[in-house]
Amino acid sequence: MVKLHYAPGSRAVRVAWALEELGLDYDVARYALGSPEMRNPEFRRTHPMGRVPVLEDGGQVLFESGAIIQYLLARYGDGRLQPSVEDPEFGPYLQWFHYAEGMIMPPMNQIVVETRLLPEDRRSEVHAKRAVKLLGQMLTAVEAHMEGREFLAGAFSAADIMTGHAVIMAGRLGADMSGMPNLQGYGARLEARPAFQAAESV
Repeated sequence: MVKLHYAPGSRAVRVAWALEELGLDYDVARYALGSPEMRNPEFRRTHPMGRVPVLEDGGQVLFESGAIIQYLLARYGDGRLQPSVEDPEFGPYLQWFHYAEGMIMPPMNQIVVETRLLPEDRRSEVHAKRAVKLLGQMLTAVEAHMEGREFLAGAFSAADIMTGHAVIMAGRLGADMSGMPNLQGYGARLEARPAFQAAESV
C-alpha cells in the first residue's frame, strides 16, 4: 500500500485527491505545515527540503505533486484521469496539468511569503501588490479557456486536480474572481466532488 506524507492546505491535497479519484487505498502520515517533525533527519531522507507531499510506494520515494500524480496514473491509472495520446485533448491536458506550477503558484507563493510568512517589518507591500496583479493575469487565462467548458481538457482529468486545486487555493487566498464567472463555477464544481472533499479531510 502506498503511503502519503500529508499536511492540510498544502499541495499534498492534490495527491490525496488523485488517490481518492482512483479509488486507491493509502496510508497517511499527517503533519501540520511547519511542524518540527518535517525538519528532522529522518523526514529529510524522504524530502531533502523537509516538505510535503512525499509518496512512498515500495522502494520508490517521490516528492513534487505533479510528478507523484503522473507516477500514480502511469502505475495505477489504467487510462483514467488523462486522455489518450490520440485524443485531441491530450495536448491541452498536458498544458493545463503544468500550468498550475508554471504560472499560478509562483505569484501565490510570493503573496503567502509577503503577507503571512515574513515578519511584518520585512514584508513588502510593493512585492505583494505586484504578485496579486500577476496572479490575476494568470487566472484570466484559465477563465478564458473555461468558456463553455466543464473541465480543462474534455472530461475531468488530472489537469483539473493540478490547476483546479491552484484555482481553488487562489480563491481562498483572496484572489479577486468577481469578474470571472467561469472560474467561480469551475471551482464550485471541483469543491463539490466527493474525492476532493475526502482529500481535504484526510
